[in-house]
Amino acid sequence: MKSESTLLHRRMRLPVMLTGLLLLFSTFGTTAVMAQGSRATPGAYAWVDGVHLWFQIKGHGDPVVVIPGGPGDSHLYLTPWFDELERQHKVIYYDPFGRGKSDRAKEASEYSFDRDVKDLEGLRTALGIEKWSVIGHSYGGMVAQAYALKYPNSVDKLILSNTFYDAEMWQENDDNSNYEIKNQYPEVWAELMKLRDQGMVSSSPECQRLYAQIPSGLLYYYDAANSEKVRKDSVSFNPQVYYQIVGADGDFLIGGDIGKIDFRTELKNLKMPVLILTGRFDRIAVPRFSEKFQEYCPQAKLVMFERSGHLPFIEQPKRYFQVVEEFLKEGK
Repeated sequence: MKSESTLLHRRMRLPVMLTGLLLLFSTFGTTAVMAQGSRATPGAYAWVDGVHLWFQIKGHGDPVVVIPGGPGDSHLYLTPWFDELERQHKVIYYDPFGRGKSDRAKEASEYSFDRDVKDLEGLRTALGIEKWSVIGHSYGGMVAQAYALKYPNSVDKLILSNTFYDAEMWQENDDNSNYEIKNQYPEVWAELMKLRDQGMVSSSPECQRLYAQIPSGLLYYYDAANSEKVRKDSVSFNPQVYYQIVGADGDFLIGGDIGKIDFRTELKNLKMPVLILTGRFDRIAVPRFSEKFQEYCPQAKLVMFERSGHLPFIEQPKRYFQVVEEFLKEGK
């Protein structure tokens, strides 16, 4: 799949020592010792299911956790955009297992969609938070849906941004991305087809080097120049996580854990308030599919951002966070 992990980092493309407070947790403990009185903690680690997950808390108020996409992305591309919420909320960023500053697995088989869902609940428990609102972007929105269905009592409100409800929608991402690359970069596509004729798949290093020639602006943005606004570094994305969860040839034929996902019949059962956000020019989570969220989750509110692609919080930040804030305030 040409998710923000394969293109946002590989094509712009799209562990570091933590310079901040290192919080220690006992092996069996679930309560974090947080720095009090400050507006933001510099960053810390929580002990969750035998590994250290990096997190950072900014602001005060009702807690809101932001789940990064990929699979394989860290929190970095979400900052500083979601800092906008810290004026009225406690914003919690984190790096899922295998990403960013969090621990890496010894074997790729340790990474899974189910573990990402379980680890989110482990983080909530470790931080001593009774209930939080959950914002999931792209792949993170899939984690958010599974989390809300499995742990409904842990979720105050659910925000799904530019995300997918099943494997078919994800496959449409692959198909649409390949269509765009074939038409706009035919010389790269021709070389890619030669490699595939030799038996290589999208996770092969040779294929990845070709993908690196495709700018993220082709698929991710209404205005390609906005791609320059995304923060990135050498450890933000872990391709090992990506291909473990989507399958070795996940940029063409979805497999792995994602290939088994289908939330369509369950979304109507969500009891918490749900907000769905999408971009008119999103060529990843395409509007043709995104609008069907209203059919599968009729109790949700859907908002379309007319001048945005896959990252409306970057392209239309003022309206994006106005919509999010109004939703979070409802009923308070």
